[in-house]
Amino acid sequence: MDSLLDSNLNIGKLVLAKPIIYSPLAGCSDYPFRKIASYYRPGLMFCEMVKMEPLILRNPGTMKMLEYSEQMRPIGGQICGSKLDLVAPAAKIIEDLGFDVVDLNCGCPVDKVTKDGSGSGLLKHPDQIGELLMRMVAAVSIPVTVKIRVGWDEKSIVASEVVKIAEQAGASAIFVHGRTRQQAYKGPANWDHIRECKKQAKTIKVIGNGDVFSAQAALDMFAKTNCDGVLVSRGTMGQPWIVEDIERAMQGLAPLERDTEELKKALLDHLECSIQFKSERGALIDMRKVCCWYLKNSFGARQLRSAASTMESLPEIRTLIENYHD
Repeated sequence: MDSLLDSNLNIGKLVLAKPIIYSPLAGCSDYPFRKIASYYRPGLMFCEMVKMEPLILRNPGTMKMLEYSEQMRPIGGQICGSKLDLVAPAAKIIEDLGFDVVDLNCGCPVDKVTKDGSGSGLLKHPDQIGELLMRMVAAVSIPVTVKIRVGWDEKSIVASEVVKIAEQAGASAIFVHGRTRQQAYKGPANWDHIRECKKQAKTIKVIGNGDVFSAQAALDMFAKTNCDGVLVSRGTMGQPWIVEDIERAMQGLAPLERDTEELKKALLDHLECSIQFKSERGALIDMRKVCCWYLKNSFGARQLRSAASTMESLPEIRTLIENYHD
């Protein structure tokens, strides 16, 4: 494992200092989360996914989702859509905004995304993924990547095929989530598919994704799939330091113990970031869910969740957190 930790991960011309990447997560990978996560220096982190159409129209809400600070670099932007005429200008906007990587989402499983053939809906048309990626590669000079699930359902596993298509299109890396669209987030991720993708890859980097909730899970994924890197998704929620845990595990060290007081401090830091970046109402809504991420394993977490849902002001929720004890 030392060799993995000591070696850089190259995604095109971008050199990552470590092979641990934080995923674009809707409703999670916002500016406050990324500011907290940046303290722990993942190899790369992504903003939340944005749709091509509102991005091209410079929708204010969409543009706000793409705000970042220099401290967050390397930083990636992820676009979602299936229209061939929009993908190049959308990718170019991501590049012009200063992002280090632009990713095509072919993995989102929610109906409102897949109904127009976007997200994991593109897995039904692998050749279209290739065409979209080729247009992105032609439009930008930053590395182009693609995030996929292994297929629409168990009867249509296409991950290995998409690896070859993405490689031929010029993509620098492919993030492979070991579940199908039909699974959503149910059942275990099948890492065998990730291992097969790595076998098929010649030049494209294969980044494994799915069920990495601990440092040990990351080590297991590296060992079982031979992947080039690990993409941590839901495992970052309430654990912005998971990259630090993984690095320690690679060195044969145990994760740092974080008691309730340390978790509360991290949560209060997150609250301050939310207050600085969002409206008072937005910060309040944000903290109603975020406080449960950080303290989910603590005794009394259910009561905390219930109490947080009734809070109507930021001072109230700050007091709730400060007074919490397990």
